[in-house]
Amino acid sequence: MRRGLAAVAVSLLLAGCGGSGAGEPTLTVLGASSLTEALGRYGESFPGAKVRSSFAGSDQLAAQIEQGARADVFASADTAYPAQLHRERLVGKPVVFARNRLLVVTPPHGTVESLADLTEPGTRIVIGDPSVPVGAYTREVLGRLPASEQAAILDNVRSEEPEVTAVLAKVAGGAADAGFVYATDARTVAGQVRTVPLPPRLQPDVAYAAAVVSGSSEEEDAQRYLEGLLHGAGGADLREAGFLPPR
Repeated sequence: MRRGLAAVAVSLLLAGCGGSGAGEPTLTVLGASSLTEALGRYGESFPGAKVRSSFAGSDQLAAQIEQGARADVFASADTAYPAQLHRERLVGKPVVFARNRLLVVTPPHGTVESLADLTEPGTRIVIGDPSVPVGAYTREVLGRLPASEQAAILDNVRSEEPEVTAVLAKVAGGAADAGFVYATDARTVAGQVRTVPLPPRLQPDVAYAAAVVSGSSEEEDAQRYLEGLLHGAGGADLREAGFLPPR
């Protein structure tokens, strides 16, 4: 996990988490950046507590928890980071609450029509850093390709971004010819990008897991929040944003 996070990020979380002292308690949720829309909507309607959400790369959020940032819920774009924190006894038992799909996005009038087009010399590709789930999932896809095709695509990678929203922004802004993102993120900029689906045989299992952070001062509300992701309003907000059910 990345350790070089600004101390101010942690200090802000430490200052703003936990109960509010009067009226409704404050529930602090650390969520993967691809969850911004869905969890933002869920937080606005969550009953009995004020939800304060902070979104970033899953690796950054996990590192904040390791560094002692106080929070109540951690929602990651993978299962690996919650599982690691659980082994370190920093979060409770994780639960898978949603799934997603990976795809390629290109500018609306781009020339990329398939994965094979990504091997063409001069194609500017942007992907996630290997430390973030979208980057790990992308490398899982590339690892299933013939070695020569995988190498040609990696040769065209121009940057590796710290979160999926940065990958999407570069493609939508015309700074890249293609990028690997989640299907739900592509929906947020409909009309600004064109999507190229991956063959089913290459599609990774993109699973999202969440857990209650150990030592949460609002553990009961945090458990209610997780339950809502699985069976309540949070799950409905996830489906509306295009996420798949957890199975």
